[in-house]
Amino acid sequence: MLFNLKFWLKFSFINLTIVALLGCIMRYKIGFDFPFLNQKYLLHSHSHFAFAGWVTHTLMVLMVYFLETKIKDFKSAVYKKIIITNLICAYGMLVFFIIQGYGGISIFFSTVSIFISFVFGFQYYKDLKKVDVDYLAVNWFKAAVIFNIISCIGTFYLAYMMATKNIIPDWYFSSIYYYLHFQYNGWFFFGCMGLFLGHLNLKKSEHPCFKTTFLLFVIACVPAYFLSLLWLQLPIWLYSMTAISAIIQAYAWFQFVYLLKHYKIKFLSSQSTLFRNILIFIGFATSLKFLLQLGSTIPSLSQESFGFRPIVIAYLHLVLLAFVSLFLLYFIIRNNFIEVTSKFKLGLKIFIFGIVLNEVVLGIQGIASFSFTTIPVMNELLFVASLILFFSMGYCSIQVLKKTQHN
Repeated sequence: MLFNLKFWLKFSFINLTIVALLGCIMRYKIGFDFPFLNQKYLLHSHSHFAFAGWVTHTLMVLMVYFLETKIKDFKSAVYKKIIITNLICAYGMLVFFIIQGYGGISIFFSTVSIFISFVFGFQYYKDLKKVDVDYLAVNWFKAAVIFNIISCIGTFYLAYMMATKNIIPDWYFSSIYYYLHFQYNGWFFFGCMGLFLGHLNLKKSEHPCFKTTFLLFVIACVPAYFLSLLWLQLPIWLYSMTAISAIIQAYAWFQFVYLLKHYKIKFLSSQSTLFRNILIFIGFATSLKFLLQLGSTIPSLSQESFGFRPIVIAYLHLVLLAFVSLFLLYFIIRNNFIEVTSKFKLGLKIFIFGIVLNEVVLGIQGIASFSFTTIPVMNELLFVASLILFFSMGYCSIQVLKKTQHN
């Protein structure tokens, strides 16, 4: 039986809409009076569901589809079970983190989702051995699932601290940043890069230069974790290694962009204006991500940046929205996995506007925080941005569900 890609992608759009709704509620609570629901519990639900229900679910679905296109007589039954279990855990975390925060039931679903990541990783790594190793995407996918498993280690200690109420601030934040780093810069980044290179059908034998880019990113990924810990007093040797990893990352990214332009310039010019502009925007956001990481190695900047929440939130949303989420949406519509109508395109354009507005306002708020300046209506504007994100993605989801039902 073939893997029902369109069916599983329906959940992706529904889940992204739910993520946006939770963001909306949190922004309303910050800007206005809303005594119902615990803000911290909402944040836990929002972040866990964004990772498990939206990004991880979508990456799993698209990566399984890659296997189906490359392996003869591919059997997807085991992956269907994995995806279903992951969705159950995602919805469980969505509900119970709102109800109890880090409680028994929410920790249970969170723990099971971690083991699902292990199962998916081992199964996918095994099946990748059946794919022609000449495809550049293969190594990126291998690295993605390995980094996903590595990221889960940080959650065990975090869950232990939350469950026992024995929270040591430095260890607490180190565990959070450990998980976030290997999710954002490992699982998410390498997974998206694998999808992109798989879409281009690039092979090592034809484009050996791209192999160097992959190796540089892999080498830099582990030490780059300490970019998130520069607010601690790191030994000079560790700080130096961290700074070098930031340089390697930035170099590898811009090398990749140069090689892509050199070898695949027709790929960009052959696309529609909408697709081309989306891809350019994603490239700009990703470039900004690596430049910000490079800038964070400057001691005075790193101490300031990590001390102001708006800057951290702006960076996290830059990666999750402007790079990861937008790339996954681009990949889905570029490959015609859903029917792209004029109404869907309108919703997508408004969604991108919401991303830009959200990042600009968060950026202004973050820069103003350096001088402890409070700018009026910032929270109100962020609420407006969250409304735009929710309604536009909800509108897109309705179009996807309509077309699926008609088919």
